[in-house]
Amino acid sequence: MARPLDGLRILDFTWALAGPYGSMILCDLGAEVFKIEPVGTEARTRGPGPYLNGVDLYYFSINRGKKSLSIDLKSEPGRELVYRLVKQVDVVLENFTPGTMERLGFGYHKLAEINPSIIYGSTSGFGQTGPYSRRGAVDVIVQGMSGVMSITGHKDQPPARPGYSIGDMAGGMFTAIGILGAALERERSGRGQWVDVSMLDSQIALLENAVVRHLATGELPQRNGTRHPLVAPFQAFPTKDGFFVLAGTKNWELFCARINQDDLIFDERFKTGELRVKHQEELEELLNETFRQRTTSEWLDELEEVCLVAPLNTIADVVQDPQVQAREMIVPLPHPRGGEISVSNSPIKYSRTPLRVDRRAPEPSEHTAEILQAVLGLSNEEIDGFAAEGVIAVAPPEEH
Repeated sequence: MARPLDGLRILDFTWALAGPYGSMILCDLGAEVFKIEPVGTEARTRGPGPYLNGVDLYYFSINRGKKSLSIDLKSEPGRELVYRLVKQVDVVLENFTPGTMERLGFGYHKLAEINPSIIYGSTSGFGQTGPYSRRGAVDVIVQGMSGVMSITGHKDQPPARPGYSIGDMAGGMFTAIGILGAALERERSGRGQWVDVSMLDSQIALLENAVVRHLATGELPQRNGTRHPLVAPFQAFPTKDGFFVLAGTKNWELFCARINQDDLIFDERFKTGELRVKHQEELEELLNETFRQRTTSEWLDELEEVCLVAPLNTIADVVQDPQVQAREMIVPLPHPRGGEISVSNSPIKYSRTPLRVDRRAPEPSEHTAEILQAVLGLSNEEIDGFAAEGVIAVAPPEEH
């Protein structure tokens, strides 16, 4: 069955996390992604690990389904091969510091001359314009500069980085969204364009509530642990055997009765929602003492009818959760040297064109010959000649 982006070809220069995460989304949706890798790339040096039987799990998880194409971008024959490929693809993606692709000879304006309908996606720390545009950046840099870390963690502790790389991945997600928008617009105009996504901009977009609250009221959002700045109780609470999370109460009086704390109903500090937020610290201390008396499952059973509650799962818990399993959010992919590696599935569910995350990440150079033959029509002799000159790398058939 066809997938939504079947037929869309992408030439992917991305590296690290932000860029590959964006191209992974498009690949999951059905795009054919040709991932450019340097000649000499080895499986054990593609990323920071950890490794399983010589496979970098970090790389494997965000490059599933892509095709590896090894070309020496600094050689003139290598550049010419790229120019020929640009004529045959729909999208070019890159996430280098601005100016890098121009120095390599693959900037937007150069490639748009070759293929005016090309959609060119650039993900960078600060975008193509502005005083910081030529600065490099990684996840923690944009999390720090954006203010995300200033509101993450507990108020009596130093600023904290969220437990996953939202600075990188948000940039990748917004790039994928931008590419989809540009592809739809091209159906009307027939013209390509440059999609410029900044990782810093992406964090500002995700901070929408904190930003508008500050600008409208002058309030400076602070680190608040797992609490909500406008609703209480709304946070994680300790239990006899772990933690659970609670998101407000539908009826304060009924909630107090369910936890056997009727005296809280008449406590002047907690009469209204506004007062409960004002006195969050006192309320948290009282509720912590109460919730520690019973197990997580007991509290979930007791409270699910009067408020939104859920277990605070570990990663080991969540991958086995029946809802996660029912939605097929963990999928096994074949290991290139036997066995399987399980990864997170796409969260997008279509009713008519379902997605299939069923292809592993490529081995280095695995698809070089296939792509050059199918897309450019090169003969075996031409491919062998380029390989002998070091312009490309071709993986032996037995390696994949």
